[in-house]
Amino acid sequence: MSDANTPPSTVIQIDIISDVMCPWCIVGFKQLEMALAQTRTGARVRWHPFELNPDMPMDGENLGDHIKRKYGSTEADSAQNRQHICDLGSALGFAFNFSDDSRIVNSFDAHVLLDFAATKGLQHPLKLALFAAHFTESRNIADRDVLIAVGQSIGLDPAQADQALNTDTHAKAVRAQQAVWAQNGISGVPTMIFDEKYLISGAQGPQNYAKMIQKVQAEAV
Repeated sequence: MSDANTPPSTVIQIDIISDVMCPWCIVGFKQLEMALAQTRTGARVRWHPFELNPDMPMDGENLGDHIKRKYGSTEADSAQNRQHICDLGSALGFAFNFSDDSRIVNSFDAHVLLDFAATKGLQHPLKLALFAAHFTESRNIADRDVLIAVGQSIGLDPAQADQALNTDTHAKAVRAQQAVWAQNGISGVPTMIFDEKYLISGAQGPQNYAKMIQKVQAEAV
């Protein structure tokens, strides 16, 4: 996502470990976008897989029920948290459309398709399209037909995407990447690694990201 008008010396590497099911991951990324714009910095973004709920059935679970079961939240707390996320998203230019029927689904195949998309130079647009499909459009991205359609919308060949989802190559790669991050102590998302040296966990806001970007830039001089 580097800006073509940004000098190469101000383009930095940012690795983001995330799950498409995580609303804070897209919030954090949109905050990062603001920080990059504020600092007039370009970025090479690489996305890495993380499953918040690796045992989630493919048909998923009602979001409200899931939050209550996993975190012990009351309905009022859950509604308040969703509204807070919606407000944050709106301020950042991203629409969260939660409803009583919203579901959380298994994200493994989405990570598989993202791994394939990386080989075509389309990982970043696919990641953003999947966030929108899940949170804005309420589409079931555990459904392979939906995944292929989302992939096609950003330029992936449908037949190749289908093959990637139905063979082991990219699935094994995703499992291997997840194991590496787990072995390195990553237990929550989003986790962002700047210039392969500095790690920030959680959606920390534009100003904190800007400070990190400036730190990386200063060290590169």
